[in-house]
Amino acid sequence: AKTKPSGTMVPAQNTATTAESKSTNTTTAEPITTKPTTNPTTKPTTKPTTKPTTAKTTAKPTTAKPTTAKPATTTQSTTTLQPTTTQPPKTTNSTVGNYTLDNGKHRCLMAQMELRIRLVSQQANGTFLLLPNKTRTAGDCNDNHATLLLISKELNISLSYSKNVTEKKSFVKELSFNLTYDFIGNGVQTYTAENKSIHIFAATIGKSYSCRKESIYVGKGLYLDIDHDRMQAFNFTNSNDFGTTDPCPADQNNYRVAIAVGITLLVLVVVVVIAYLMARKKRTDGYQSL
Repeated sequence: AKTKPSGTMVPAQNTATTAESKSTNTTTAEPITTKPTTNPTTKPTTKPTTKPTTAKTTAKPTTAKPTTAKPATTTQSTTTLQPTTTQPPKTTNSTVGNYTLDNGKHRCLMAQMELRIRLVSQQANGTFLLLPNKTRTAGDCNDNHATLLLISKELNISLSYSKNVTEKKSFVKELSFNLTYDFIGNGVQTYTAENKSIHIFAATIGKSYSCRKESIYVGKGLYLDIDHDRMQAFNFTNSNDFGTTDPCPADQNNYRVAIAVGITLLVLVVVVVIAYLMARKKRTDGYQSL
Protein backbone atom coordinates (compact mmCIF):
# COMPACT_ATOMS: atom_id res chain seq x y z
CA ALA A 1 0.00 0.00 0.00
CA LYS A 2 2.86 2.49 0.53
CA THR A 3 4.34 1.96 -2.89
CA LYS A 4 1.26 3.13 -4.78
CA PRO A 5 1.11 6.62 -3.50
CA SER A 6 4.77 7.12 -4.48
CA GLY A 7 3.94 6.00 -7.98
CA THR A 8 1.08 8.44 -8.17
CA MET A 9 3.31 11.39 -7.21
CA VAL A 10 5.46 11.06 -10.27
CA PRO A 11 2.80 12.20 -12.74
CA ALA A 12 2.05 15.07 -10.43
CA GLN A 13 5.53 16.42 -11.00
CA ASN A 14 5.14 16.09 -14.72
CA THR A 15 2.00 18.17 -14.70
CA ALA A 16 3.75 20.85 -12.75
CA THR A 17 6.48 21.02 -15.30
CA THR A 18 4.02 21.11 -18.13
CA ALA A 19 2.13 23.82 -16.38
CA GLU A 20 5.33 25.75 -15.96
CA SER A 21 6.22 25.16 -19.57
CA LYS A 22 2.85 26.48 -20.62
CA SER A 23 3.31 29.51 -18.48
CA THR A 24 6.67 30.17 -20.05
CA ASN A 25 5.20 29.87 -23.48
CA THR A 26 2.62 32.48 -22.64
CA THR A 27 5.20 34.87 -21.26
CA THR A 28 7.30 34.68 -24.40
CA ALA A 29 4.29 35.61 -26.46
CA GLU A 30 3.57 38.70 -24.33
CA PRO A 31 6.70 40.70 -25.42
CA ILE A 32 5.09 40.96 -28.81
CA THR A 33 3.29 43.94 -27.25
CA THR A 34 6.37 46.04 -28.08
CA LYS A 35 4.89 46.83 -31.49
CA PRO A 36 2.37 49.34 -30.21
CA THR A 37 5.08 50.99 -28.13
CA THR A 38 7.31 51.62 -31.14
CA ASN A 39 4.51 52.77 -33.42
CA PRO A 40 3.29 55.69 -31.29
CA THR A 41 6.83 56.83 -30.61
CA THR A 42 7.82 57.08 -34.27
CA LYS A 43 4.60 58.66 -35.52
CA PRO A 44 4.41 61.65 -33.21
CA THR A 45 8.13 62.34 -33.44
CA THR A 46 8.12 62.69 -37.23
CA LYS A 47 4.92 64.74 -37.55
CA PRO A 48 5.66 67.57 -35.09
CA THR A 49 9.22 67.93 -36.32
CA THR A 50 8.20 68.43 -39.94
CA LYS A 51 5.38 70.90 -39.24
CA PRO A 52 7.41 73.62 -37.46
CA THR A 53 10.23 73.28 -39.98
CA THR A 54 8.00 74.13 -42.91
CA ALA A 55 9.08 77.02 -45.24
CA LYS A 56 6.09 79.14 -44.32
CA THR A 57 7.74 80.80 -41.35
CA THR A 58 11.19 81.05 -42.94
CA ALA A 59 9.96 82.52 -46.25
CA LYS A 60 8.28 85.52 -44.62
CA PRO A 61 11.34 87.11 -43.02
CA THR A 62 13.53 86.39 -46.04
CA THR A 63 11.32 88.26 -48.50
CA ALA A 64 13.00 90.83 -50.87
CA LYS A 65 11.06 93.83 -49.56
CA PRO A 66 14.02 95.66 -47.99
CA THR A 67 16.25 94.93 -50.98
CA THR A 68 13.85 96.48 -53.50
CA ALA A 69 13.64 99.76 -51.56
CA LYS A 70 17.40 100.42 -51.70
CA PRO A 71 17.89 100.57 -55.51
CA ALA A 72 14.79 102.72 -55.86
CA THR A 73 16.39 105.53 -53.85
CA THR A 74 19.69 105.47 -55.73
CA THR A 75 18.18 105.66 -59.21
CA GLN A 76 16.02 108.65 -58.36
CA SER A 77 18.91 110.74 -56.99
CA THR A 78 21.27 110.10 -59.89
CA THR A 79 18.86 110.65 -62.75
CA THR A 80 17.54 113.98 -61.50
CA LEU A 81 20.93 115.66 -61.01
CA GLN A 82 22.61 114.91 -64.35
CA PRO A 83 20.47 116.86 -66.87
CA THR A 84 20.43 120.08 -64.83
CA THR A 85 24.20 120.62 -65.04
CA THR A 86 24.86 119.76 -68.70
CA GLN A 87 22.03 121.28 -70.73
CA PRO A 88 22.15 125.08 -70.07
CA PRO A 89 25.74 125.81 -71.22
CA LYS A 90 25.13 124.21 -74.63
CA THR A 91 22.36 126.61 -75.59
CA THR A 92 24.05 129.83 -74.40
CA ASN A 93 27.46 129.24 -76.04
CA SER A 94 26.28 127.94 -79.42
CA THR A 95 27.76 130.92 -81.34
CA VAL A 96 30.92 131.35 -79.23
CA GLY A 97 33.86 129.52 -80.75
CA ASN A 98 36.95 128.09 -79.05
CA TYR A 99 39.97 128.31 -81.36
CA THR A 100 43.47 127.04 -80.47
CA LEU A 101 46.85 127.01 -82.18
CA ASP A 102 49.67 124.71 -81.06
CA ASN A 103 53.34 124.45 -81.90
CA GLY A 104 54.07 120.78 -81.33
CA LYS A 105 53.29 120.02 -77.71
CA HIS A 106 53.24 123.68 -76.68
CA ARG A 107 50.24 125.98 -77.02
CA CYS A 108 50.96 129.39 -78.52
CA LEU A 109 47.49 130.90 -79.09
CA MET A 110 43.97 130.44 -77.82
CA ALA A 111 40.88 132.54 -78.58
CA GLN A 112 37.28 132.37 -77.38
CA MET A 113 34.86 134.78 -79.10
CA GLU A 114 31.69 135.38 -81.06
CA LEU A 115 32.66 137.04 -84.35
CA ARG A 116 30.47 139.06 -86.75
CA ILE A 117 31.07 141.14 -89.87
CA ARG A 118 28.65 144.07 -90.08
CA LEU A 119 28.02 146.24 -93.12
CA VAL A 120 26.62 149.77 -92.77
CA SER A 121 26.20 151.66 -96.06
CA GLN A 122 23.65 153.46 -98.20
CA GLN A 123 23.17 150.39 -100.38
CA ALA A 124 22.72 147.73 -97.68
CA ASN A 125 22.84 147.02 -93.98
CA GLY A 126 23.39 143.54 -92.63
CA THR A 127 25.41 141.23 -90.37
CA PHE A 128 27.25 137.98 -91.06
CA LEU A 129 27.75 135.59 -88.12
CA LEU A 130 30.66 133.16 -88.10
CA LEU A 131 29.41 129.74 -86.96
CA PRO A 132 32.02 127.76 -84.97
CA ASN A 133 30.75 124.35 -86.08
CA LYS A 134 31.34 125.34 -89.72
CA THR A 135 34.75 126.94 -89.17
CA ARG A 136 38.22 125.42 -89.56
CA THR A 137 41.30 126.66 -87.67
CA ALA A 138 44.80 127.02 -89.21
CA GLY A 139 47.94 129.13 -88.84
CA ASP A 140 51.50 129.07 -87.52
CA CYS A 141 53.41 130.46 -84.55
CA ASN A 142 56.79 130.82 -82.87
CA ASP A 143 58.06 132.49 -79.70
CA ASN A 144 57.30 136.07 -80.79
CA HIS A 145 54.75 135.85 -83.62
CA ALA A 146 51.51 133.93 -84.16
CA THR A 147 48.92 133.99 -86.96
CA LEU A 148 45.42 132.61 -86.48
CA LEU A 149 43.34 131.76 -89.57
CA LEU A 150 39.60 131.11 -89.31
CA ILE A 151 38.25 129.57 -92.50
CA SER A 152 34.61 128.97 -93.40
CA LYS A 153 32.64 128.78 -96.64
CA GLU A 154 31.90 132.52 -96.71
CA LEU A 155 34.64 134.08 -94.55
CA ASN A 156 38.43 133.84 -94.29
CA ILE A 157 39.86 136.00 -91.51
CA SER A 158 43.47 136.37 -90.32
CA LEU A 159 44.68 137.74 -86.97
CA SER A 160 48.45 138.25 -86.53
CA TYR A 161 49.79 138.55 -82.98
CA SER A 162 53.10 140.00 -81.89
CA LYS A 163 55.04 140.17 -78.62
CA ASN A 164 56.81 143.28 -77.36
CA VAL A 165 59.31 142.18 -74.72
CA THR A 166 60.29 145.72 -73.66
CA GLU A 167 56.69 146.74 -72.99
CA LYS A 168 55.77 143.21 -71.79
CA LYS A 169 52.68 143.26 -74.01
CA SER A 170 51.16 141.00 -76.65
CA PHE A 171 48.69 142.41 -79.20
CA VAL A 172 47.21 142.03 -82.69
CA LYS A 173 49.23 144.00 -85.23
CA GLU A 174 47.61 142.83 -88.51
CA LEU A 175 44.00 142.12 -89.47
CA SER A 176 42.52 141.04 -92.79
CA PHE A 177 39.45 139.17 -94.05
CA ASN A 178 37.69 138.18 -97.25
CA LEU A 179 33.89 137.75 -97.12
CA THR A 180 31.58 136.51 -99.88
CA TYR A 181 28.01 137.11 -98.75
CA ASP A 182 24.68 138.49 -99.93
CA PHE A 183 23.86 141.50 -97.74
CA ILE A 184 21.52 143.20 -100.23
CA GLY A 185 19.57 140.24 -101.55
CA ASN A 186 20.62 140.75 -105.19
CA GLY A 187 23.37 138.15 -105.16
CA VAL A 188 26.63 137.26 -103.47
CA GLN A 189 29.30 139.97 -103.36
CA THR A 190 32.88 140.03 -102.11
CA TYR A 191 33.96 142.31 -99.24
CA THR A 192 37.61 142.67 -98.27
CA ALA A 193 39.50 144.56 -95.56
CA GLU A 194 43.15 144.71 -94.53
CA ASN A 195 45.14 146.65 -91.95
CA LYS A 196 48.81 145.92 -91.24
CA SER A 197 49.50 148.64 -88.69
CA ILE A 198 46.97 148.26 -85.91
CA HIS A 199 47.38 147.79 -82.17
CA ILE A 200 44.33 146.01 -80.72
CA PHE A 201 43.58 143.31 -78.12
CA ALA A 202 46.64 144.27 -76.07
CA ALA A 203 47.32 142.39 -72.83
CA THR A 204 50.22 141.79 -70.48
CA ILE A 205 52.40 138.84 -71.46
CA GLY A 206 51.14 135.74 -69.67
CA LYS A 207 47.65 137.20 -69.21
CA SER A 208 44.52 136.91 -71.36
CA TYR A 209 42.73 139.81 -73.01
CA SER A 210 38.99 139.89 -72.26
CA CYS A 211 36.12 142.12 -73.32
CA ARG A 212 32.37 141.61 -73.22
CA LYS A 213 31.61 143.60 -76.38
CA GLU A 214 33.59 145.75 -78.79
CA SER A 215 33.44 146.91 -82.40
CA ILE A 216 36.35 147.72 -84.74
CA TYR A 217 35.88 149.78 -87.90
CA VAL A 218 37.96 148.39 -90.80
CA GLY A 219 36.82 150.74 -93.59
CA LYS A 220 34.29 150.73 -96.49
CA GLY A 221 31.39 150.60 -94.05
CA LEU A 222 32.59 147.28 -92.55
CA TYR A 223 32.83 146.59 -88.83
CA LEU A 224 34.35 143.68 -86.97
CA ASP A 225 32.09 143.00 -83.96
CA ILE A 226 33.46 140.67 -81.27
CA ASP A 227 31.43 139.60 -78.24
CA HIS A 228 32.41 137.46 -75.22
CA ASP A 229 36.03 137.87 -76.23
CA ARG A 230 38.91 136.21 -74.41
CA MET A 231 42.22 135.56 -76.14
CA GLN A 232 45.84 134.97 -75.28
CA ALA A 233 49.05 134.52 -77.26
CA PHE A 234 52.36 133.16 -75.93
CA ASN A 235 53.50 132.24 -72.40
CA PHE A 236 50.92 129.62 -71.48
CA THR A 237 51.17 127.59 -68.29
CA ASN A 238 51.65 123.84 -68.20
CA SER A 239 47.88 123.33 -68.12
CA ASN A 240 47.47 125.17 -71.49
CA ASP A 241 44.74 127.32 -70.02
CA PHE A 242 44.03 131.06 -70.01
CA GLY A 243 46.02 133.26 -67.66
CA THR A 244 44.47 135.88 -65.42
CA THR A 245 42.25 138.33 -67.27
CA ASP A 246 43.43 141.73 -68.47
CA PRO A 247 40.11 143.48 -69.25
CA CYS A 248 39.55 146.00 -71.99
CA PRO A 249 39.02 149.70 -71.08
CA ALA A 250 35.25 149.36 -71.47
CA ASP A 251 35.13 146.63 -68.80
CA GLN A 252 37.50 148.32 -66.38
CA ASN A 253 36.09 150.12 -63.36
CA ASN A 254 36.06 153.83 -64.24
CA TYR A 255 36.30 156.07 -61.17
CA ARG A 256 36.65 159.35 -63.08
CA VAL A 257 33.00 160.31 -62.69
CA ALA A 258 33.03 159.57 -58.98
CA ILE A 259 36.23 161.54 -58.49
CA ALA A 260 34.81 164.53 -60.41
CA VAL A 261 31.61 164.53 -58.34
CA GLY A 262 33.61 164.37 -55.12
CA ILE A 263 35.82 167.28 -56.13
CA THR A 264 32.84 169.50 -57.00
CA LEU A 265 31.16 168.73 -53.68
CA LEU A 266 34.36 169.56 -51.81
CA VAL A 267 34.64 172.91 -53.64
CA LEU A 268 31.05 173.79 -52.77
CA VAL A 269 31.63 173.02 -49.10
CA VAL A 270 34.73 175.23 -49.04
CA VAL A 271 32.86 178.11 -50.72
CA VAL A 272 30.00 177.88 -48.23
CA VAL A 273 32.39 177.88 -45.26
CA ILE A 274 34.29 180.92 -46.58
CA ALA A 275 31.06 182.82 -47.23
CA TYR A 276 29.86 182.05 -43.70
CA LEU A 277 33.08 183.27 -42.12
CA MET A 278 33.06 186.49 -44.15
CA ALA A 279 29.45 187.24 -43.20
CA ARG A 280 30.20 186.66 -39.53
CA LYS A 281 33.20 189.00 -39.64
CA LYS A 282 31.10 191.81 -41.09
CA ARG A 283 28.62 191.51 -38.22
CA THR A 284 31.31 191.80 -35.57
CA ASP A 285 32.86 194.88 -37.26
CA GLY A 286 29.56 196.86 -36.91
CA TYR A 287 29.75 196.94 -33.07
CA GLN A 288 32.15 199.19 -31.00
CA SER A 289 33.88 197.87 -27.94
CA LEU A 290 33.04 199.63 -24.60
